[in-house]
Amino acid sequence: MSFWEYLGSRHQQLLTDAYQHASVVFQCMVMATLLGVVIGVVTYRSGWAGNLATVGTSAILTVPSLAMIGLLIPLVGLGVPPTVIALTLYGLLPVVRNAIVGLRGVDPTLVDAARGIGMSSATRLLRVELPLAWPPILTGIRVSTQMLMGIAAIAAYASGPGLGNEIFRGIASLGSKNALNQVLAGTLGIIVLALLFDAAYVLIGRLTIPRGIRV
Repeated sequence: MSFWEYLGSRHQQLLTDAYQHASVVFQCMVMATLLGVVIGVVTYRSGWAGNLATVGTSAILTVPSLAMIGLLIPLVGLGVPPTVIALTLYGLLPVVRNAIVGLRGVDPTLVDAARGIGMSSATRLLRVELPLAWPPILTGIRVSTQMLMGIAAIAAYASGPGLGNEIFRGIASLGSKNALNQVLAGTLGIIVLALLFDAAYVLIGRLTIPRGIRV
């Protein structure tokens, strides 16, 4: 069976796996973004706290993804829970680091001007600092998403959702007539999803970043 024939015969399952893959990455990126920005906001004013946040989230990436999921299985079981926890943790570093860098890079004169017209600390953060820090934060989100697209494939080890199941089935049946087709379909599917997500981020950037502060 050729690769195109395989796609035609398995398109429904592949579409389901692709949807699940995209869904879990999207949901984990939402959580990683919210958590990462909060960590950045809490720590960016302090040098040691910012460094601690960066080092802590960097340390998570030193744990191999297969080991991370394996360690989570006894705690939360198989399926979606270990996948979501692992992906959210892995997605933190680029968001935290870029949030800290972006917030520290805001022009102090703008913050002083906002303070001078009576803005509270919370209002300055929401209306001045975070909007100006948004471009590097969005870059961090893009980097995290591309990284999680590949890591999410490992979730199949814990019966997680996504295109990793197609890859693992192909690896488990090496030598069979469709083994290569399965691995190739899963891999290409992940690449296509990664490109679609990145295109969406480019559009979001064009819609949310004023022309004057675009890099």
